[in-house]
Amino acid sequence: MSSDDSPVTGEVSRESADASPVADASPVADARPPVVVVTGPTGSGKTGLAIALAQRFDGEIVNADSMQVFRYMDIGTAKPSPEERLTVPHHLFDVADPDEDYSAGRFGKEARATAEMIHGRGRVVFLTGGTGLYIRAFLDGLIETGNVDPILRERLENEQRRAAEEGDPTRLHRRLREHDADAADKIHPNDVRRTIRALEILQTSGQRASRVREEHGFKDRPFRVLHLSIDPGREVLNERIDRRAAQMIEAGLLREVRDLRERGYGPELKPMQAIGYRHIQPVADGADTLANALPAMQADTRRFARRQRTWIRAVPDVHWHDPREPEPIFERVGRFLDADRD
Repeated sequence: MSSDDSPVTGEVSRESADASPVADASPVADARPPVVVVTGPTGSGKTGLAIALAQRFDGEIVNADSMQVFRYMDIGTAKPSPEERLTVPHHLFDVADPDEDYSAGRFGKEARATAEMIHGRGRVVFLTGGTGLYIRAFLDGLIETGNVDPILRERLENEQRRAAEEGDPTRLHRRLREHDADAADKIHPNDVRRTIRALEILQTSGQRASRVREEHGFKDRPFRVLHLSIDPGREVLNERIDRRAAQMIEAGLLREVRDLRERGYGPELKPMQAIGYRHIQPVADGADTLANALPAMQADTRRFARRQRTWIRAVPDVHWHDPREPEPIFERVGRFLDADRD
């Protein structure tokens, strides 16, 4: 069910859908090429809106969903349909096999290269998806901390798993706090991925993750950005999520999982543990039923949408919009792009 990465977390108050007429252009000329980010929680309507925007403003879509990069995983990731992809150019879909290690670093490099080609054609980049780390890698760059040590990561992941089984799921986060309180303050105790990454940086580089991030500053910003968050509100979104999960099963998600297994992509692979796919694995094995899998899939997707909202709330200068009121969105994008011609 779209990307299942834990998003970068943070908390600020969320305003209601932002449709104010205030101009987005800076009074100071900015020569950087423009990028429109279309993000929002899963199921909010990003795909359809991004296509409509790209059609009106002569744009091309660059995928920013960490699951939609994988081949053969179409239904469970809610990829744009083949017909939708014919309406405007789409990029960075189906670029890796499910058993490839596709990282945010790789995405950032490939997405920036794609954006350069799009801008070279005089067209607009619409970066579309809900994976916060991918969006950040594209917009701001990532910290270079050397190669990941797979043995160290496996050891930390195994330790986390044992701690959770023993009823102490925040054990690694407490360890991080002992050695790097500043990093721990910025990472939610339940955000296992970022906790493990901070411990990796500490153990491989000998530096605190907070210090490394402070020195980096995420200042590698080659684009002028309009950041849109599409969100119809929690009640409507939950209804959409529940309906879409049922539609995925009706569309053949079980068959898709079986096809992936037949291709040799086992249930232990990270993409096969994403929302939707992990719920269907027991059904493919004959150990569960679709009737049981659907409610769990819906509940986990709703929780994931809440985590995505948390990440978006922490991003500066995000404009919230209800997709059911598209005209203010088109007006805002038009003003943003008109600044290039001023």
